[in-house]
Amino acid sequence: MQETVKKVLTGDFNRKKALLFLLTALVTVIVWNLPIDSFGIDGLTVVQQRIIAIFVMAVMLWLTEAIPAWATSVVIIFVLLFFASDSAFKIMQGSEAEMGQLLDYQGVMACFADPTIILFLGGFVLAIAATKSGLDAKMAKVLIAPFGKRSEHVLLGFMLITGIFSMFISNTATAAMMLTFLTPVFKALPPGGKGRVALTMAIPIGANLGGMGTPIGTPPNAFAYKVLNDPQGLNMGIGFGDWMMIMAPMVILMLIVAWFILLKMFPFSQKTIEIKIESHAKSNWRTAVVAATFILTIILWVFGKQLGVNANTVAMLPIAVFAFTGVINANDLKDIDWAVIWMVAGGFALGLAMNGTGLAEVAVKSIPFGEFNPLVIMVISGLVCFALSNFISNTATAALLIPILSVVCAGMGDKLAEIGGTSTILIGVAVAASCAMSLPISTPPNAIAYSTGLIQQTDMVKAGATIGVISILIGYSVLVFFCRMGIL
Repeated sequence: MQETVKKVLTGDFNRKKALLFLLTALVTVIVWNLPIDSFGIDGLTVVQQRIIAIFVMAVMLWLTEAIPAWATSVVIIFVLLFFASDSAFKIMQGSEAEMGQLLDYQGVMACFADPTIILFLGGFVLAIAATKSGLDAKMAKVLIAPFGKRSEHVLLGFMLITGIFSMFISNTATAAMMLTFLTPVFKALPPGGKGRVALTMAIPIGANLGGMGTPIGTPPNAFAYKVLNDPQGLNMGIGFGDWMMIMAPMVILMLIVAWFILLKMFPFSQKTIEIKIESHAKSNWRTAVVAATFILTIILWVFGKQLGVNANTVAMLPIAVFAFTGVINANDLKDIDWAVIWMVAGGFALGLAMNGTGLAEVAVKSIPFGEFNPLVIMVISGLVCFALSNFISNTATAALLIPILSVVCAGMGDKLAEIGGTSTILIGVAVAASCAMSLPISTPPNAIAYSTGLIQQTDMVKAGATIGVISILIGYSVLVFFCRMGIL
């Protein structure tokens, strides 16, 4: 007790975050208890007002980072269960006529085991197995070899390989792995040359852009993918392969454009580079099992729709195979990024709360979304997402924006057809979130690259902002074109 008091008195206790948390709590309580008529929404119920208050709480906690982002998701689910579900305190329930539609508590809890969560777990398990077996290093060595020794080709190779890995493996893990492969490359470059900056920046840029290529590449993709395919919502039936068919080539195009920009900003002074990627893991039966499972999983993800099996179900394949064969053990499960899983679950719970209580429907009817200009909605949503994601977690940004935009899109109806429909807006937010890479704090790959000390923040801002904005323009152009054709 004395040590705790001492920490508070000496300033070890973070007063700023404590004040931000108290401010969030105060604002949430005020919104929770406002007269229901003050919201200006016809037919608003008590439970729906609580959801608005919980949403305000989530926005403030994620923006201020008063508590860790994953902890905010835990708090969201806790408050929904105890104060807005049919398993809440009796004093919080009342009759439906009096309080409005309560959430099904089982549905809220099911957010932890949503099929999209299993999809993410499958991706995490694949990444852990690839690293443990040394397959990741072997794949990198084989894939980088065709790019030769010319400096600019080596740069392109690292960007493309990082981007491809990030489609199936956590972009944070990919960035960390690829940066270790650069260590021997740097020995062959002049200490003060700009080529080192180009190569270092290539890793986070490749990782951030590459994640767009598949539904499991980044959490924002998962939010968009879930909403678009929700059987009780849009139910568009977009398969893993459908997503990849459009998004993977788009990512390759973005990476090539980014390569040109990096070469112009940070030109190499040395024409050739010797590449040596070493793997310390020995090949054995586990490597073969991981390789075979990796290939089979990707094939089933891409062609599963034609075979009658969805991507979420396929994600159980690597989990089951690696558990059964002993490639992954109980200790390895600690390496799963559970913070991301919790964050995604919290975002899903927010979306469920808006739809399950009827708040989304009431909002659609009370606000004249149909009068909005589709192009303005697309541009504003993209810019807001890009701006926020540069300063807070892109997962948190997507968790906040996608439920709101789902309501907006529902209210606009057929007017969205001219820009490709709801898909353009929701997938566009995921694209904008991944393009936000201007600062060391913008994404974990950026932070990892900056921690090497090889790049300055000004270099990251210059390259990240330029490539990010151009990538957004490419992304939305591609989405409008293909979504209008009905492919996505």
